[in-house]
Amino acid sequence: MTVLVIEDITLRDKIHVFRNRSDAGNLLAQRLSDYKSSDAIILAIPAGGVPVAHEIAKALGCLMDLIIVRKIQIPGNTEAGFGAMGPDGEVVFNERLMRQLRLTQTEIEQQVEKTKKALEARNQAYRGGRPFPNVEQRVVIIVDDGLASGYTMYEAVKFLRKKGPKKIIIAVPTSPELTIQMLLPDVDEIYCLNVRKSFTFAVADAYRDWYDVSDEEVISLLEGAQKF
Repeated sequence: MTVLVIEDITLRDKIHVFRNRSDAGNLLAQRLSDYKSSDAIILAIPAGGVPVAHEIAKALGCLMDLIIVRKIQIPGNTEAGFGAMGPDGEVVFNERLMRQLRLTQTEIEQQVEKTKKALEARNQAYRGGRPFPNVEQRVVIIVDDGLASGYTMYEAVKFLRKKGPKKIIIAVPTSPELTIQMLLPDVDEIYCLNVRKSFTFAVADAYRDWYDVSDEEVISLLEGAQKF
C-alpha cells in the first residue's frame, strides 16, 4: 500500500512557522478540504491537539471527539515518555529507549499505573464516561499539535484499527521526518505541514505562541464543536 504524505515543502526544516495551534489547524483544514461535509470524524489527542482539531472540524463541518491516549512518562521527566497507553489500557513501549534508560521493572510498573489513573481521570473530565464513537467504515482523522517520538500516535492508530474504520489519516502541524517514516506502514494518509530533519526536535519550536492547553479550554472547545 502506498501511503500519501502531504507536507508544505516551503515549511520544511523551519521553526516558528505557525502563529498558534488555531492557525495550524486552519492551514491543515485547507489541505483536508476533500473531506468537507463528509462523514469523516475528527479525533483529537488532548490536550494540545484539541485547538488544532477544533479548527479542522469547524472548516470541514465534521463531527469532532477525543481519543485519549497518554505517554508513559520517564521518571522525573514529565516532558518525555518511554511508551504510551491507549483508551483500552493497552500499552506500547519504546524498547530502544527503555534499554538506554535501564528502568527497573518496579519503575516501569509504577509509571504505567500512574498513566492509567491519569488517562481515566482525563476521560472522565473531558468525555464524562461517554462511550467511544462508532468509527466502523468511517474515515478517521487523528489530530495532535505535533509528533515527537510518535508512540502516542502509534497507540491511537493501533486502538482504532480494531474498530474497523474505512481509512485512518494522521493530521499534525509538525513532526520529525523519522517519526513519519515510523508511522507510514500503519495509516492511509499523513498530513504534516512542517517536516523537520533536525537531530533535536521540540513540537513547541513550530509555534510562535506556545502554551499549555488547560482542561477548561479543552472542555469549552468540545462544547463548541457540538454546534458544527
